[in-house]
Amino acid sequence: MKNGQCKNGKILIVNLENKNTKPLERMFSEAGFSNIILAIHFSQALNLYGQVYPEIVILDLVGENSEGFRLMEELRKIEPSSYLPILVTTSLEREFRLKALKSGARDLLRKPFNEIELIRRAENIIEARLLHNEMRLRNDLLNKSIEERTKQLQDCRLEVIYRLGQASEFRDNETGMHIIRMSRLSAHLAKAMGMSDRECELILNASPMHDVGKIGIPDNILLKPGKLTPKEWDIMRTHPDIGAEILSGSKSELLKLAESIALTHQERWNGSGYPKGLKGEEIPIEGRLVALCDVFDALTSERPYKRAFSVEESMAIIEKNRGIDFDPKLVDIFKENLTDMVNIIRNFADEQTDKLSDKS
Repeated sequence: MKNGQCKNGKILIVNLENKNTKPLERMFSEAGFSNIILAIHFSQALNLYGQVYPEIVILDLVGENSEGFRLMEELRKIEPSSYLPILVTTSLEREFRLKALKSGARDLLRKPFNEIELIRRAENIIEARLLHNEMRLRNDLLNKSIEERTKQLQDCRLEVIYRLGQASEFRDNETGMHIIRMSRLSAHLAKAMGMSDRECELILNASPMHDVGKIGIPDNILLKPGKLTPKEWDIMRTHPDIGAEILSGSKSELLKLAESIALTHQERWNGSGYPKGLKGEEIPIEGRLVALCDVFDALTSERPYKRAFSVEESMAIIEKNRGIDFDPKLVDIFKENLTDMVNIIRNFADEQTDKLSDKS
């Protein structure tokens, strides 16, 4: 620490009792300090500290009930986790000197004191304060850099996840907007169910990979325009297992959730789904809600093999399968939030069409 930096440190001299700050001001001025601030009132001292954040406070404690004790407590509230640079001068007895140290004084000098000793002790506190501030600034910059880098990595990870989900949709004659709509529908339904913001965000980012297992289905089956044979259906029904295998083995909370969704989004409430034939609440909640939102978007979207059904037609199909394919409670919650769901579909509609009925 260069001596010039120390001499330029801001010194706040506070005397709340006898109001005489001039001797200390003269002393520090003659010692080469140029940034000296004076305070003789409690509120004045408190306000000045909050404005200039001095490198040292020279506080004179005179009486046993001095307002200086209260001032130190208030200063600690302004900077609770920082280096509080208070140097107390006093003629009080040992009991009150200890109280001053407990109240926040960094150092204490008993009066009458030697001027040179006071200057040296003040320099030590100023230097410590400057070093503390420098380290805090470096830590703040380092933390900011780490946060930015972490965000970049997270954004990159989410983009890869999205593109992986998009790749599976493109193979199945779907549009990239389908996974955006479906994932937002799923997150909104999760929120309506009472899931936390973090859980909803995980649903939003994991659900696009629900059909990633279709990457492993041969084109002659996946893209077949006609009805699949029983043998072909058996192969098609392996895509949840393939997706779960692709996503398995990760320590990431997001990918673990994506694995669960990929494996269970084709299960049905009555146990007629696949691959494991799970029934009711045996199916993880993430699989249940993604299944419902996936079907709603598929019904309301135009495909090469079907027209887009209206909201009324789509909900009639879903309600018909309430308690068969879909969790009855989820269907009820979905209906309660239908206006929001329709808005999601419209806000992220495919470019070529938006045929939803206005009746919702």
